[in-house]
Amino acid sequence: MGITKEDARLTKSYIFVAFTALLLGGILGLLQGLNRAGLLELPTWLNYYQVLTAHGLLLVVVLTAFFTIGYFYAGLSHTLGGLLAKVRKLAWVGFGMKIVGFVLAVIPILMNEASVMYTFYPPMAASPIFYIGLVFIALGVWMCCIGAFINVANWRKNHKGQHVPILAYFATGVFVLLFFALIPVAIEVLTIIPWAFGWVETINVMVARTLFWAFGHTLVNIWYLTATSAWYVIVPKIIGGKRWSDTLTRVVIIALVIMNITGGFHHQIVDPGISPSVKFMHVFMSLAIGFPSLMTAFAMFAVFERTARKQGGKGLIGWYKKMPWGDVRFLAPFIAMVAFIPAGAGGIAQSTNQLDQVVHNTMWIVGHFHLTLGMSVVMTFFGISYWLVPYISKRVLTPEINRLGVIQTWIWTVGMIFMSGAMHWVGLLGSPRRTSYTTYGDNATALSWDPYLMFLAIGGTLLVIGVVLQVYAVFNLMFFAPKGETEFPIAEEEDGVSQTPYWTERWGLWIVLMLLVVAMAYVIPLTEFIVNAPPGSPPYKTW
Repeated sequence: MGITKEDARLTKSYIFVAFTALLLGGILGLLQGLNRAGLLELPTWLNYYQVLTAHGLLLVVVLTAFFTIGYFYAGLSHTLGGLLAKVRKLAWVGFGMKIVGFVLAVIPILMNEASVMYTFYPPMAASPIFYIGLVFIALGVWMCCIGAFINVANWRKNHKGQHVPILAYFATGVFVLLFFALIPVAIEVLTIIPWAFGWVETINVMVARTLFWAFGHTLVNIWYLTATSAWYVIVPKIIGGKRWSDTLTRVVIIALVIMNITGGFHHQIVDPGISPSVKFMHVFMSLAIGFPSLMTAFAMFAVFERTARKQGGKGLIGWYKKMPWGDVRFLAPFIAMVAFIPAGAGGIAQSTNQLDQVVHNTMWIVGHFHLTLGMSVVMTFFGISYWLVPYISKRVLTPEINRLGVIQTWIWTVGMIFMSGAMHWVGLLGSPRRTSYTTYGDNATALSWDPYLMFLAIGGTLLVIGVVLQVYAVFNLMFFAPKGETEFPIAEEEDGVSQTPYWTERWGLWIVLMLLVVAMAYVIPLTEFIVNAPPGSPPYKTW
């Protein structure tokens, strides 16, 4: 157990890029929020949609991808006895390809040739260079997926009949989802490139959109599964407890892997060209993802209560006093878990046909997304960083940085409540998403949105303060904190529990089941879109 200097350097590089992206993306988010509230007029050389595209790319793709890979590669190194040399090489090649891809994608954004937003599907068309950059990003992530599979397979070959350590099991699930979810979006991008170059006149918008959402929503749940790994494995150790049922944990991972990709179709509930029967099937599949989330909620609060009662906690609610609220490594993930309750409920609303009709193209969706990613996922990442960064840097978390982390956590929480809450509410009042500030000719309804947009701006300002504090804390722990040894906190399973059945290790079966569910979900609609194809769309540049 431990991490070599070479493995630590790899993770440190990934984490450094992730938090650099957080800083840049956070500043762009503030500009975007102030402009959306009508408080800031952006210059002609940097318009709202450029900022929106860059903000999405930096936070939704760069931050999450680099953090997830860096975190899990550290976990694989720690729990599997180090990374193989060829695996480390694959991860470095992937790192380089992703950096090249991001540079290629950012250049046309800065030149105002790619203001197509994070979703980037037709009929809006960016510069072909933007899409070529996306190809490099996908190839880089695939390299990391393959490296993780090789390392886990090597461990299993040398430890026949044993269960893969739980954190490596989580990593396997995440990289399986990443590997397969990238296939449809890669196909989409490869069809867009000749269209963007002008080699073909039109493109099938429905096929491209469907292929994107097979990836887009799965990406959200990849982040969620990454955060969940810390909830199940890390947080119990930090509070002095033990892990909940190992069998339940692995079943949750299996369920999320099998059902995840099909959940993306609920983004297309309002789309034409999809029969009601197919939409009903997808509503069920989208809602089914809620069951492993409910299992997680039960398991985590059971761990909290058991641990607190063993430490002398009394009463129906009083045992919460025994939780280490002053430890940022616990506080940030705990608030993230609580935030997932309304975030998950909002997701259920958007998976339901009648409710989605109300909120689909409104600011509600943006509020939901920020609550899910900005609170449940990113705050968990923040909590992880306070032990992971000193662990890979051979440094220690000081009381001063821990106190700063607690302050940052509360600033972030208040900021997100203001911003996400305002987005949800103004969305219910009809304020559209994906638009810069306008009063629509001083229309009374549009003017009624302004007070809520002011709260959005206040929340965005607090969040940028939180970004600066967090990045300062991470870089301090990476380069300036006192030298020392930091533990990689992995909780042990409770005593006296039944043995985990070995069928949980049958990844070949789970992948086949996942592909069968994907085929059930996508073969019929995609065939319909291709056989009865619409005329197709030429490329549009709307900015």
